[in-house]
Amino acid sequence: MCTTNKVCRVISVSNQKGGVGKTVTCVNLGIGLTREGKRVLLIDADPQGSLTISLGFQEPDKLEYSLATVMMKIINDESFNVQDGIIHHEEGVDILPGNIELSGLEVSLTGVISRETILREYVE
Repeated sequence: MCTTNKVCRVISVSNQKGGVGKTVTCVNLGIGLTREGKRVLLIDADPQGSLTISLGFQEPDKLEYSLATVMMKIINDESFNVQDGIIHHEEGVDILPGNIELSGLEVSLTGVISRETILREYVE
């Protein structure tokens, strides 16, 4: 996570169309930055868990903690440890996994004020 004495950057890779290389780009960029000595947290915002699966966690739907869990805790103003759910990969990157729970979260976000800032609140 970002601290006041370090420069942190957020890089987002997004495109509505499938099959354009978002997951491959994230994996390679993340591992490349790690090899350059950077600390990298990959956040899988895909309900299919493609990034999570590509890093070797074959059943993201069975993980106890995911991006959806974190976001629900923020929405419900529940306390949590920001390290909860972050998995360390052998290549040096950390990942906050995504899974099918993100699909249900979309419905929950409908009535939430400032819903577009929830992920930013976690990252900060």
